Amino acid sequence: DLGRAFANSTIVTVVAVAVNCVVPVLAGYAFAHLPFRGAKVVFYALLSTAAIPVAVTLIPLFLMAKSFPLAGGNDIFGAGGSGLLDTLGGLALPYLVGTMNIFLARQYFSGMDRGFAEAARIDGAGELYIFFRIYLPMARPLLALVAVFSFVGVWDDFLWPLVVSTSSQSTTVQLAITTFASTGNVKYGALMAATILISAPVVAIFMLNQRNFISGLSEGGIKG
Repeated sequence: DLGRAFANSTIVTVVAVAVNCVVPVLAGYAFAHLPFRGAKVVFYALLSTAAIPVAVTLIPLFLMAKSFPLAGGNDIFGAGGSGLLDTLGGLALPYLVGTMNIFLARQYFSGMDRGFAEAARIDGAGELYIFFRIYLPMARPLLALVAVFSFVGVWDDFLWPLVVSTSSQSTTVQLAITTFASTGNVKYGALMAATILISAPVVAIFMLNQRNFISGLSEGGIKG
């Protein structure tokens, strides 16, 4: 059922990209322009989690999804049901906040002039107003970078959907194409056509954001 798998992957990817374009970007802005006690310790502690192998996190993530409160028949303590297993919410859970996206946002905003914020504060503007009306419009290359990285990472992932998905209800395109290719009688024409369909969104996202994506890479490299 490639259509169902395509819809599942689209929903999970769009949600993950949308959240990553807000939460990690806000966190990166806070680390760069809103210093607080222990900010460096917290930032480098977050950054160190990127070095943890994915295989090590599978069991904790699985237990978190299974014990998610008030989901899948679970009570408030996360017991009694299946939680977020075999659901789109469970598929999206590990992708919602990317550590490297926080790092990219922090590096990007660190290179931006603080004078804009200081002038806005003198005029009585709040921090959210400063972020959304002043800095965010200037951060289009960063948003393109985060969006492309998040999209590719979620769309192409195979291991986590394999762990959390147990039925066609939450099958992703990567699981669907693998299942199709592992059948005894493979129709290679249909397999190649499905592969092109699955690859098309990734190519389209990159082409639509190509200019901002390359600009974000170059500016991030200079500012980093």
